[in-house]
Amino acid sequence: MILTYILTFALSFLLSIYGTPIARKAALQVGIVDKPDGNLKKQETPVPYLGGLSIYLAFLLSISFTFDFNREVLGIILAGTIILLLGLIDDFGVLSPRNKFIGQAIAAFILIKAGVMITVVALPLWLAVVLTFFWIIGITNGFNIIDVMDGLSTGTAFWASVFFFIVAVLNGKAMIATLTMALAGSLLGFLRYNFEPAKIYLGDAGSMFIGIILGSLAMTGSYSFVNNVGFIAPLLILGVPIFDTFLVMYIRLLRGQSIFKGSSDHFALRLRKWALSKKTTVITSYGVTIFLGVMALTIIYTSNFIALTIFSSIILLALLTAYLLKKIDMGL
Repeated sequence: MILTYILTFALSFLLSIYGTPIARKAALQVGIVDKPDGNLKKQETPVPYLGGLSIYLAFLLSISFTFDFNREVLGIILAGTIILLLGLIDDFGVLSPRNKFIGQAIAAFILIKAGVMITVVALPLWLAVVLTFFWIIGITNGFNIIDVMDGLSTGTAFWASVFFFIVAVLNGKAMIATLTMALAGSLLGFLRYNFEPAKIYLGDAGSMFIGIILGSLAMTGSYSFVNNVGFIAPLLILGVPIFDTFLVMYIRLLRGQSIFKGSSDHFALRLRKWALSKKTTVITSYGVTIFLGVMALTIIYTSNFIALTIFSSIILLALLTAYLLKKIDMGL
């Protein structure tokens, strides 16, 4: 199986490396670009979207060679495809938040029907379904929310996929592990063009696609085979987008502003305003994701007490960080 994982990763990586310039050229030809507006979009020249399409095709083509699609995998691919199409429409600027939410809800329903959902023994079925719905919506939009800086969302997703690969291997789920390798390879190939200075952006199609795939992969793992609280591990692996989602929502609600309206409340933009360069901010975010991933694996294999102590400490650290970030004057 190790050879399968390596080949899947290599194939998706090469397909992404090859396909991304083609997607970039196509986006420029049809005018699917992100134009600077002097406010939130401060790049010097228009940057093409369609990065999500490149990642999707590299991901799908690489896993098509495994020829072992079970019900879970088919559900994940179908839900991801719906989100990708939804994002492409949104990248043209013709999709309202209401219709986007409806599309995401349909994708979440498909995952639940395919058996991809939160499975905690103590939870009644109806509560597991409700939590699954909000989890999928939250993580799908979470990676869209952190996509405010070159390479931030893509690189964070890459490292998260690496840790979900480790979990899948530990669980003995070969197909899920193959899926994570396909995603990791396609993300790393795309990162070659998405890191600062970005030549192409993910667009809503790309950020939401990787969000729903990672949110789905998180629910396919088993985390509580040593203790009773291991199920909190995915919260740490996906801690960066979760943190930014709650930070942005909190600050916008305090201001009385719609949570759907763009603003400079994101942690990355605040770090940039404070002292860090763009590259340093992005690389720091990668480091935080790696640290949280290691802590997540530690939580899986330790006692209840130590696991809860680690998790509580990280929550307190996150709250302190949010407090300090909120104090940064963004000139609003």
